[in-house]
Amino acid sequence: MDLYLDLAAQNLLSAPVLFFALGFFATLAGGHLALPGGVGKMMALYLMLAIGFKGGVSVSAHGLSPQILAALGIGILLSASMPLLGHVMLGAMTRLGPRDRAAIAAHYGSISIVTFVAGSDALTRLGIGFDGGMVAVAAAMEAPAILTALWLILRHPMPGADPEMAQSRQKAALRDVMLNVTIVILIGAFAIGAVTGEKGLGELSGFVIDPFRGVLCLFLLDLGAVAGSGIRKEWRLLSPGLLGFALAMPLIGASLALVPALAAGLSVGNTALLVTLAASASYIAVPAAMRIAAPDARPEIYLSLSLGLTFPFNLVAGLPIYVQLASLGA
Repeated sequence: MDLYLDLAAQNLLSAPVLFFALGFFATLAGGHLALPGGVGKMMALYLMLAIGFKGGVSVSAHGLSPQILAALGIGILLSASMPLLGHVMLGAMTRLGPRDRAAIAAHYGSISIVTFVAGSDALTRLGIGFDGGMVAVAAAMEAPAILTALWLILRHPMPGADPEMAQSRQKAALRDVMLNVTIVILIGAFAIGAVTGEKGLGELSGFVIDPFRGVLCLFLLDLGAVAGSGIRKEWRLLSPGLLGFALAMPLIGASLALVPALAAGLSVGNTALLVTLAASASYIAVPAAMRIAAPDARPEIYLSLSLGLTFPFNLVAGLPIYVQLASLGA
Protein backbone atom coordinates (compact mmCIF):
# COMPACT_ATOMS: atom_id res chain seq x y z
CA MET A 1 0.00 0.00 0.00
CA ASP A 2 2.86 2.39 0.83
CA LEU A 3 4.36 1.79 -2.61
CA TYR A 4 1.01 2.51 -4.29
CA LEU A 5 0.48 5.71 -2.28
CA ASP A 6 4.00 6.87 -3.14
CA LEU A 7 3.48 6.12 -6.85
CA ALA A 8 0.06 7.80 -6.81
CA ALA A 9 1.43 10.92 -5.12
CA GLN A 10 4.30 11.20 -7.61
CA ASN A 11 1.93 10.70 -10.52
CA LEU A 12 -0.72 13.16 -9.31
CA LEU A 13 1.88 15.83 -8.67
CA SER A 14 3.64 15.39 -12.02
CA ALA A 15 3.43 18.28 -14.48
CA PRO A 16 1.74 16.30 -17.32
CA VAL A 17 -1.10 15.07 -15.06
CA LEU A 18 -1.60 18.52 -13.52
CA PHE A 19 -1.80 20.15 -16.96
CA PHE A 20 -4.41 17.57 -18.00
CA ALA A 21 -6.39 18.32 -14.82
CA LEU A 22 -6.18 22.05 -15.55
CA GLY A 23 -7.64 21.63 -19.02
CA PHE A 24 -10.28 19.12 -17.88
CA PHE A 25 -11.71 20.99 -14.90
CA ALA A 26 -11.43 24.46 -16.44
CA THR A 27 -13.44 23.31 -19.47
CA LEU A 28 -15.87 21.35 -17.33
CA ALA A 29 -16.57 24.62 -15.52
CA GLY A 30 -17.24 26.40 -18.81
CA GLY A 31 -13.81 27.70 -19.84
CA HIS A 32 -12.38 27.49 -23.36
CA LEU A 33 -8.83 26.13 -23.33
CA ALA A 34 -8.77 23.80 -26.35
CA LEU A 35 -6.06 24.58 -28.89
CA PRO A 36 -6.81 24.89 -32.63
CA GLY A 37 -7.23 21.45 -34.21
CA GLY A 38 -4.13 21.74 -36.38
CA VAL A 39 -1.92 22.51 -33.37
CA GLY A 40 -3.19 19.51 -31.43
CA LYS A 41 -2.62 17.21 -34.40
CA MET A 42 0.91 18.55 -34.89
CA MET A 43 1.76 17.88 -31.23
CA ALA A 44 0.33 14.35 -31.47
CA LEU A 45 2.49 13.68 -34.53
CA TYR A 46 5.54 15.03 -32.70
CA LEU A 47 4.97 12.76 -29.68
CA MET A 48 4.53 9.68 -31.89
CA LEU A 49 7.61 10.56 -33.92
CA ALA A 50 9.75 11.16 -30.84
CA ILE A 51 8.72 8.02 -28.96
CA GLY A 52 9.01 5.89 -32.13
CA PHE A 53 12.43 7.28 -33.04
CA LYS A 54 13.86 6.82 -29.54
CA GLY A 55 12.51 3.27 -29.44
CA GLY A 56 14.18 2.48 -32.77
CA VAL A 57 17.50 3.85 -31.51
CA SER A 58 17.24 1.62 -28.44
CA VAL A 59 16.56 -1.43 -30.61
CA SER A 60 19.52 -0.47 -32.80
CA ALA A 61 21.75 -0.61 -29.72
CA HIS A 62 20.29 -3.68 -28.02
CA GLY A 63 18.26 -5.59 -30.63
CA LEU A 64 14.77 -7.06 -30.31
CA SER A 65 15.00 -9.08 -27.12
CA PRO A 66 13.03 -12.29 -26.42
CA GLN A 67 11.03 -10.19 -23.94
CA ILE A 68 9.85 -7.86 -26.70
CA LEU A 69 8.93 -10.78 -28.95
CA ALA A 70 6.91 -12.31 -26.09
CA ALA A 71 5.23 -8.95 -25.42
CA LEU A 72 4.37 -8.66 -29.12
CA GLY A 73 2.60 -12.02 -29.09
CA ILE A 74 0.71 -11.24 -25.88
CA GLY A 75 -0.25 -7.77 -27.09
CA ILE A 76 -1.57 -8.86 -30.48
CA LEU A 77 -3.65 -11.66 -28.90
CA LEU A 78 -5.12 -9.28 -26.33
CA SER A 79 -5.92 -6.61 -28.90
CA ALA A 80 -7.75 -9.10 -31.11
CA SER A 81 -9.74 -10.74 -28.30
CA MET A 82 -10.68 -7.89 -25.96
CA PRO A 83 -13.34 -6.41 -28.30
CA LEU A 84 -15.18 -9.75 -28.09
CA LEU A 85 -15.20 -9.53 -24.29
CA GLY A 86 -16.18 -5.86 -24.38
CA HIS A 87 -19.05 -6.61 -26.79
CA VAL A 88 -20.44 -9.25 -24.42
CA MET A 89 -20.03 -7.04 -21.34
CA LEU A 90 -21.81 -4.11 -23.00
CA GLY A 91 -24.66 -6.45 -23.95
CA ALA A 92 -25.06 -7.40 -20.30
CA MET A 93 -24.57 -3.89 -18.85
CA THR A 94 -26.41 -1.65 -21.36
CA ARG A 95 -29.29 -1.59 -23.82
CA LEU A 96 -27.12 -0.55 -26.76
CA GLY A 97 -27.49 -2.23 -30.13
CA PRO A 98 -24.80 -4.60 -31.46
CA ARG A 99 -23.21 -2.03 -33.80
CA ASP A 100 -22.79 0.56 -31.04
CA ARG A 101 -21.40 -2.18 -28.80
CA ALA A 102 -18.91 -3.26 -31.49
CA ALA A 103 -17.74 0.33 -32.04
CA ILE A 104 -17.24 0.93 -28.31
CA ALA A 105 -15.55 -2.44 -27.75
CA ALA A 106 -13.04 -1.71 -30.53
CA HIS A 107 -11.76 1.30 -28.57
CA TYR A 108 -10.96 -0.93 -25.59
CA GLY A 109 -9.10 -3.55 -27.61
CA SER A 110 -6.95 -1.01 -29.40
CA ILE A 111 -4.59 1.31 -27.53
CA SER A 112 -3.99 4.94 -26.62
CA ILE A 113 -0.50 5.96 -27.67
CA VAL A 114 -0.69 9.03 -25.41
CA THR A 115 -1.39 6.80 -22.40
CA PHE A 116 1.66 4.78 -23.45
CA VAL A 117 3.73 7.98 -23.66
CA ALA A 118 2.48 9.09 -20.23
CA GLY A 119 3.33 5.64 -18.82
CA SER A 120 6.82 5.80 -20.33
CA ASP A 121 7.31 9.25 -18.83
CA ALA A 122 6.14 8.04 -15.42
CA LEU A 123 8.55 5.08 -15.48
CA THR A 124 11.41 7.38 -16.46
CA ARG A 125 10.62 9.68 -13.53
CA LEU A 126 10.54 6.67 -11.20
CA GLY A 127 13.87 5.36 -12.51
CA ILE A 128 12.31 2.12 -13.83
CA GLY A 129 13.90 0.94 -17.07
CA PHE A 130 12.07 -0.52 -20.06
CA ASP A 131 12.97 -1.64 -23.59
CA GLY A 132 12.60 0.81 -26.47
CA GLY A 133 11.13 -2.06 -28.47
CA MET A 134 7.89 -1.68 -26.49
CA VAL A 135 7.05 0.99 -29.08
CA ALA A 136 6.73 -1.84 -31.61
CA VAL A 137 4.29 -3.59 -29.25
CA ALA A 138 2.19 -0.43 -29.05
CA ALA A 139 2.08 -0.16 -32.84
CA ALA A 140 1.18 -3.84 -33.22
CA MET A 141 -1.78 -3.50 -30.83
CA GLU A 142 -3.50 -0.76 -32.85
CA ALA A 143 -5.02 -2.78 -35.70
CA PRO A 144 -6.14 -6.25 -34.44
CA ALA A 145 -8.96 -4.79 -32.33
CA ILE A 146 -10.29 -2.84 -35.29
CA LEU A 147 -10.28 -5.97 -37.46
CA THR A 148 -12.25 -7.84 -34.79
CA ALA A 149 -14.73 -4.96 -34.58
CA LEU A 150 -15.15 -4.98 -38.37
CA TRP A 151 -16.05 -8.67 -38.16
CA LEU A 152 -18.62 -7.93 -35.43
CA ILE A 153 -20.10 -5.11 -37.51
CA LEU A 154 -20.35 -7.36 -40.57
CA ARG A 155 -22.34 -9.86 -38.48
CA HIS A 156 -24.86 -7.10 -37.68
CA PRO A 157 -25.50 -5.03 -40.82
CA MET A 158 -27.70 -1.96 -40.69
CA PRO A 159 -31.37 -2.79 -41.41
CA GLY A 160 -32.03 -2.33 -45.11
CA ALA A 161 -28.37 -1.64 -45.89
CA ASP A 162 -27.05 -2.31 -49.39
CA PRO A 163 -24.65 -5.32 -49.06
CA GLU A 164 -22.30 -3.89 -51.69
CA MET A 165 -22.18 -0.52 -49.92
CA ALA A 166 -21.50 -2.25 -46.59
CA GLN A 167 -18.66 -4.25 -48.14
CA SER A 168 -17.22 -1.10 -49.67
CA ARG A 169 -17.26 0.60 -46.28
CA GLN A 170 -15.45 -2.35 -44.72
CA LYS A 171 -12.72 -2.23 -47.37
CA ALA A 172 -12.31 1.54 -46.92
CA ALA A 173 -12.08 1.12 -43.14
CA LEU A 174 -9.54 -1.70 -43.51
CA ARG A 175 -7.39 0.44 -45.81
CA ASP A 176 -7.53 3.33 -43.35
CA VAL A 177 -6.55 0.98 -40.51
CA MET A 178 -3.41 -0.19 -42.28
CA LEU A 179 -2.43 3.35 -43.35
CA ASN A 180 -3.52 5.01 -40.10
CA VAL A 181 -1.30 7.95 -39.22
CA THR A 182 -0.51 6.53 -35.77
CA ILE A 183 0.78 3.26 -37.20
CA VAL A 184 2.65 4.89 -40.10
CA ILE A 185 4.42 7.50 -37.94
CA LEU A 186 5.23 5.10 -35.09
CA ILE A 187 6.58 2.32 -37.29
CA GLY A 188 8.24 4.73 -39.71
CA ALA A 189 10.02 6.70 -36.97
CA PHE A 190 10.90 3.43 -35.21
CA ALA A 191 12.51 2.10 -38.42
CA ILE A 192 14.41 5.36 -39.02
CA GLY A 193 15.69 5.33 -35.44
CA ALA A 194 16.80 1.72 -35.82
CA VAL A 195 18.67 2.53 -39.06
CA THR A 196 20.35 5.75 -37.88
CA GLY A 197 21.06 4.61 -34.33
CA GLU A 198 22.97 6.74 -31.83
CA LYS A 199 24.32 8.95 -34.62
CA GLY A 200 20.77 9.88 -35.66
CA LEU A 201 19.77 10.47 -32.04
CA GLY A 202 22.72 12.80 -31.58
CA GLU A 203 21.66 14.80 -34.63
CA LEU A 204 18.04 15.09 -33.45
CA SER A 205 18.46 15.21 -29.67
CA GLY A 206 17.51 18.89 -29.58
CA PHE A 207 14.23 17.98 -31.28
CA VAL A 208 13.17 14.56 -29.94
CA ILE A 209 14.54 14.74 -26.36
CA ASP A 210 14.76 18.28 -24.98
CA PRO A 211 11.24 19.55 -25.92
CA PHE A 212 9.48 16.23 -25.26
CA ARG A 213 8.05 16.81 -21.78
CA GLY A 214 7.03 20.38 -22.56
CA VAL A 215 5.10 19.27 -25.65
CA LEU A 216 3.55 16.42 -23.65
CA CYS A 217 2.30 18.89 -21.02
CA LEU A 218 0.80 21.20 -23.64
CA PHE A 219 -0.82 18.28 -25.48
CA LEU A 220 -2.34 16.93 -22.26
CA LEU A 221 -3.68 20.39 -21.44
CA ASP A 222 -5.45 20.31 -24.80
CA LEU A 223 -6.69 16.74 -24.28
CA GLY A 224 -8.00 17.68 -20.85
CA ALA A 225 -9.98 20.50 -22.44
CA VAL A 226 -11.38 18.17 -25.13
CA ALA A 227 -12.32 15.53 -22.54
CA GLY A 228 -13.94 18.07 -20.24
CA SER A 229 -15.94 19.54 -23.12
CA GLY A 230 -17.21 16.09 -24.15
CA ILE A 231 -18.33 15.19 -20.64
CA ARG A 232 -19.97 18.60 -20.17
CA LYS A 233 -22.03 18.21 -23.35
CA GLU A 234 -22.83 14.48 -23.37
CA TRP A 235 -23.11 13.47 -19.71
CA ARG A 236 -26.80 12.65 -20.10
CA LEU A 237 -25.91 9.74 -22.42
CA LEU A 238 -23.71 8.08 -19.82
CA SER A 239 -25.88 5.47 -18.12
CA PRO A 240 -24.64 3.66 -14.99
CA GLY A 241 -23.83 0.64 -17.16
CA LEU A 242 -21.66 2.70 -19.50
CA LEU A 243 -19.93 4.42 -16.58
CA GLY A 244 -19.21 1.05 -15.00
CA PHE A 245 -17.86 -0.32 -18.27
CA ALA A 246 -15.53 2.66 -18.84
CA LEU A 247 -13.97 2.20 -15.39
CA ALA A 248 -14.02 -1.60 -15.20
CA MET A 249 -12.65 -2.39 -18.66
CA PRO A 250 -9.20 -0.84 -18.04
CA LEU A 251 -8.75 -2.94 -14.91
CA ILE A 252 -9.92 -6.07 -16.72
CA GLY A 253 -7.53 -5.40 -19.60
CA ALA A 254 -4.69 -4.79 -17.15
CA SER A 255 -5.41 -8.08 -15.36
CA LEU A 256 -5.55 -10.02 -18.63
CA ALA A 257 -2.14 -8.64 -19.63
CA LEU A 258 -0.51 -9.07 -16.23
CA VAL A 259 -0.76 -12.86 -15.97
CA PRO A 260 0.99 -13.76 -19.26
CA ALA A 261 3.49 -10.91 -18.80
CA LEU A 262 4.58 -12.29 -15.43
CA ALA A 263 4.58 -15.85 -16.80
CA ALA A 264 6.83 -14.74 -19.66
CA GLY A 265 9.26 -13.15 -17.21
CA LEU A 266 9.00 -9.61 -18.56
CA SER A 267 10.85 -6.93 -16.63
CA VAL A 268 8.95 -4.58 -14.32
CA GLY A 269 9.12 -1.73 -16.84
CA ASN A 270 8.07 -3.84 -19.82
CA THR A 271 5.26 -5.44 -17.81
CA ALA A 272 4.03 -2.04 -16.64
CA LEU A 273 3.90 -0.74 -20.22
CA LEU A 274 2.18 -3.86 -21.57
CA VAL A 275 -0.42 -3.66 -18.79
CA THR A 276 -0.86 0.06 -19.49
CA LEU A 277 -1.43 -0.63 -23.20
CA ALA A 278 -4.01 -3.32 -22.44
CA ALA A 279 -5.79 -0.96 -20.02
CA SER A 280 -5.87 1.98 -22.42
CA ALA A 281 -8.59 2.91 -24.90
CA SER A 282 -8.10 4.40 -28.35
CA TYR A 283 -9.52 7.81 -29.23
CA ILE A 284 -7.63 8.51 -32.46
CA ALA A 285 -7.31 5.45 -34.72
CA VAL A 286 -10.52 3.62 -33.81
CA PRO A 287 -12.92 6.58 -34.09
CA ALA A 288 -11.60 7.27 -37.59
CA ALA A 289 -12.18 3.64 -38.62
CA MET A 290 -15.61 3.39 -37.00
CA ARG A 291 -16.91 6.53 -38.70
CA ILE A 292 -16.30 4.76 -42.00
CA ALA A 293 -17.28 1.19 -41.09
CA ALA A 294 -20.22 1.98 -38.78
CA PRO A 295 -21.43 5.55 -39.46
CA ASP A 296 -24.60 4.83 -37.48
CA ALA A 297 -22.63 4.11 -34.29
CA ARG A 298 -22.67 7.14 -32.02
CA PRO A 299 -19.30 8.88 -31.53
CA GLU A 300 -20.77 11.00 -28.74
CA ILE A 301 -20.92 7.78 -26.70
CA TYR A 302 -17.68 6.02 -27.63
CA LEU A 303 -15.57 9.18 -27.44
CA SER A 304 -17.11 10.22 -24.12
CA LEU A 305 -16.19 6.81 -22.71
CA SER A 306 -12.67 6.41 -24.11
CA LEU A 307 -11.46 10.01 -23.92
CA GLY A 308 -13.73 11.54 -21.29
CA LEU A 309 -13.66 8.74 -18.70
CA THR A 310 -11.11 5.98 -19.34
CA PHE A 311 -8.23 8.23 -20.35
CA PRO A 312 -8.45 10.46 -17.23
CA PHE A 313 -8.87 7.36 -15.04
CA ASN A 314 -5.72 5.79 -16.48
CA LEU A 315 -3.73 9.01 -16.33
CA VAL A 316 -4.62 9.88 -12.73
CA ALA A 317 -5.32 6.58 -10.95
CA GLY A 318 -4.47 3.76 -13.36
CA LEU A 319 -0.73 4.28 -13.94
CA PRO A 320 0.24 3.83 -10.26
CA ILE A 321 -1.90 0.69 -10.13
CA TYR A 322 -0.24 -0.77 -13.23
CA VAL A 323 3.29 -0.07 -11.96
CA GLN A 324 2.39 -1.66 -8.62
CA LEU A 325 0.96 -4.74 -10.37
CA ALA A 326 4.08 -5.03 -12.54
CA SER A 327 6.26 -4.97 -9.42
CA LEU A 328 4.61 -8.20 -8.21
CA GLY A 329 6.97 -10.14 -10.44
CA ALA A 330 10.10 -8.39 -9.16
